[in-house]
Amino acid sequence: MVKAASTLVAALSPAEKAKIVLAYDDPRRTDWHNIPKPERKGLPLRDMSNELKDLTQELLKVSLSASGYEKATRIMSLENNLFEDEKKLKTAPLRDPQRYFLSIFGTPSSKGTWGFSFEGHHLSLNFVVSDGAVVSDTPSFWGANPTIVRTYITGGPEVGVRTLKDEEELGFKLVKSLDEKQKQVAIRADKSPAEYRAGGSPQPPLTPPEGIAASELNKEQSEILWDLIKAYNSHLTDDVAAGNIEEIRQANFGRVHFGWWGATEPGIGHYYRVQGPTFVLEFVNYQDGVEGTKANHIHSVWRSLKGDFAIPIKGGN
Repeated sequence: MVKAASTLVAALSPAEKAKIVLAYDDPRRTDWHNIPKPERKGLPLRDMSNELKDLTQELLKVSLSASGYEKATRIMSLENNLFEDEKKLKTAPLRDPQRYFLSIFGTPSSKGTWGFSFEGHHLSLNFVVSDGAVVSDTPSFWGANPTIVRTYITGGPEVGVRTLKDEEELGFKLVKSLDEKQKQVAIRADKSPAEYRAGGSPQPPLTPPEGIAASELNKEQSEILWDLIKAYNSHLTDDVAAGNIEEIRQANFGRVHFGWWGATEPGIGHYYRVQGPTFVLEFVNYQDGVEGTKANHIHSVWRSLKGDFAIPIKGGN
């Protein structure tokens, strides 16, 4: 990651560098969101030279797993589907697979601390590196609309392609595995919230966990919960993902809670939350998809209860 970022910075023109490279303590470092916006911090792909686009892709490839990189580029390609839909409106379309912005905070180096952000609609990646090692990968937002593609649009995924499949299916698998007594604890409401919490906030909400504790699950259910947690780390490189998983083990997996809101069948709004001492992840599929399909628009986010952006939360974990 250090090498890829350093190579990219060395290739920047003065004008590009002024846009992309910001001070590590720049307040814009914690400015993030998943919504479509005309402008963000950094430089968008559409304003980059082909060389700089390639270097940006290399930075993403070394920062993510192979499957994570493929998922990220697929999410970006779904903007083509949304663009076609938005053309029907009288407003200028915001959907554009080239409207993803790169920012680097500080100087990439194997010594000291620096970070980078790559962000656009339905994708927000935020990394902090200290002495050559990733020390923060949150907030990490991944979304998809449509989740399951029903109509092919030029530049978009093929018909039938499903994004964030594991994140959704494992949630259903876990809630359906619960017996009636467990469901009374895990299912918090019959109706799903419309959105995840604290979108754009520099830090996650510090609320008590809800739902059933992992200590109250049987072996098979615990394994499903682990698989779900690992699905949220599958986009990361092996070493970073392993570090996150080990941190959860050390903090006591039995204290991890799983809560569910809404329908327990696809096609109707549903939401779940998994929260442990060190992290919280949220998943919501409530909005209709771009093609008019019900509950075909996913938002998912992973956050650190120790503090996103490697900024400790006062009074937090």
